[in-house]
Amino acid sequence: MTEIQFKNTLQPFLPKHALHHCYLLWQQHGFILKIKKKRASKLGDYRYDPNRQQHIITVNNDLNYYSFLITYVHEVAHLVTFSEHRRNVKPHGREWKNNFKKLMLPFLNNDVFPDQVLRTLAKYLKNPKASSCNDHELMRALRCFDDKRSSLNLHEISAGALFKFRERVFRREDLRRTRYVCCEVSTRKKYLISGMAEVEPVG
Repeated sequence: MTEIQFKNTLQPFLPKHALHHCYLLWQQHGFILKIKKKRASKLGDYRYDPNRQQHIITVNNDLNYYSFLITYVHEVAHLVTFSEHRRNVKPHGREWKNNFKKLMLPFLNNDVFPDQVLRTLAKYLKNPKASSCNDHELMRALRCFDDKRSSLNLHEISAGALFKFRERVFRREDLRRTRYVCCEVSTRKKYLISGMAEVEPVG
């Protein structure tokens, strides 16, 4: 795929001024990029196919420009870390964090990110988490650029209120670190659900 073909394919998903460097990452690391339909459990992923000796990265197609870019670079950092260390280090350990920060540096400017995202992203990159979804401040900044809000994040639901998640109705209870204790109304079983999970208010 030429740079023009790459840009034409990724233009609907990435900030204009990020396209060239994203192409350079794709060209340098030689991975297969697949754009997937929305997945509730993840924004993207990286895997290595040993039989075909191929690196494969996927990113969800419902992300806004800035979330897509962060996820894209997040997964490329996994590829780089795997190439350097194979499976001898933790998936989101120091080696991955260093690679992620290094790979994000060329994008950390106002040509790529609006100021409100850039400030929170720079703070997040001081010690990036396994998922950007676990950083509530960054996710709030990114969600401002979503085309529509047909749902809320769980942390926006009041304690004691009912909500629907994956076609089941829950009541939100106490916060434990980044997850909320939630009681399923029909079974009274309790679950831990991420504060950034997309939910639908009930009632």
